Amino acid sequence: MVSFSSLEFLFRFLPVFLILYFAVPVRYRETVFLVGNLFFYAVGEPAFVLVLILLTVINYAMGMRIWKLGEGFTIHEWQKNKRKRYMIQAVALDVAALAVFKGLAVFVDNTLLPLGISFYIFKMISYQADLVRGEIWSKPDFRRTALYFTMFPQVVSGPIMRYNEGELDREKTSSLEQFEDGLKYFAAGLGMKVLLADRLAILWNDLQMIGFQSISTPLAWLGAVGYSLRLYFDFWGYSLMASGIMVMLGYEFIENFHHPYAARSIGEFYRRWHMTLGSWFRDYVYIPMGGSRCRKKRLILNLAVVWLLTGIWHGNGFNYVIWGVVLGALIISEKLWYGEFFKKIPLLGNLYVLVLIPLTWVIFAITDLKQLGIYFGRLFPFFGGAGQAVNKMDIVRYAQNYSVYLIAGILLCVPAVFGFFEKHKKNPFVIVLLAVVFWASVYLLSSSAGNPFMYLNF
Repeated sequence: MVSFSSLEFLFRFLPVFLILYFAVPVRYRETVFLVGNLFFYAVGEPAFVLVLILLTVINYAMGMRIWKLGEGFTIHEWQKNKRKRYMIQAVALDVAALAVFKGLAVFVDNTLLPLGISFYIFKMISYQADLVRGEIWSKPDFRRTALYFTMFPQVVSGPIMRYNEGELDREKTSSLEQFEDGLKYFAAGLGMKVLLADRLAILWNDLQMIGFQSISTPLAWLGAVGYSLRLYFDFWGYSLMASGIMVMLGYEFIENFHHPYAARSIGEFYRRWHMTLGSWFRDYVYIPMGGSRCRKKRLILNLAVVWLLTGIWHGNGFNYVIWGVVLGALIISEKLWYGEFFKKIPLLGNLYVLVLIPLTWVIFAITDLKQLGIYFGRLFPFFGGAGQAVNKMDIVRYAQNYSVYLIAGILLCVPAVFGFFEKHKKNPFVIVLLAVVFWASVYLLSSSAGNPFMYLNF
């Protein structure tokens, strides 16, 4: 049930939850939402729901210690220092919990990693920091804090909403128009996941089954592009579905992707990709370390730390560390040397992104370093060492089989194309198209085993 693209979620959990949510008086909706969150997580992760509940209780209790020291018109210096100490204790506990479970997943069994722990831990850390900063304006009660930590649309794979973004100090109402908008976002996200990401996943799976040492260079590049689009539509689709549900319930839409493949530098790409994670690292790691308003050596250190942590956060394999280090090196290089050049020639900057980003996703995708080396040997055969392809014309067959999905994916990466549908989302033609997308997705789900979201692994 933890996958939004499962028939159980679409036709059992979600309809029942929505009926209950809107059937009760407004003042009880938060309670229904909270119970629904815990039920959703308990069905998906029965062994770890107690971890989520325990961390919620502890973080609320520690947050209240911070809040009480900040009450009143005058806050003395000793109170500020004590609030910071309490925050450090709470954050240290959260980080320790995340590190312990990550360690168990690496050294004992990967099933010991609670689903979504990276996402809800980051929410808990931002909650503690925002209390100290005074960015939470009204006293949080336990129900609303628990609701914030456990929201089922976000608890598994984000977006990482801030407490004040959810406006949890006021009761939520949803108009028919807002509910309709949420449904449209949900249908669009489901289509991206099922009709695009899952189809492109078959291409990557085929390459793994064949063996990277057997494919031709053109097919290796096609695979890199296909994987890049698959990851994008998988996660963008999830984010649209999650935000769509939140909009249905009366919350504001949270944008997590903003046409990253239209970016003109790697830095800009990651300001557009998984935006809530990027802004989290910026606000709670990068800026507290000094940000970019510091000497060159310190700037390099700040960016290196952020991207090393980003790589470690994404996965347990050494390839994720390499991925983070490579991106950090590219972004540091842009900051210090050639970034201004791409601003003067935007088209060149965009081509630079479109070539390099798929290569970095290959590092992200292949956890076996030996296989990673073979794949790069296929991408760049002039370095040698990868041997001869079994069928040099294999690109023809795969290009024909996946051309529809690749073309559709590339078109949706163009801001003007998606912007057209966003602008005309009330047009009857667009509404009918989304209905067709939804039922086509349901048909494919009912005729296959389904494919869970990639980011459920993080």
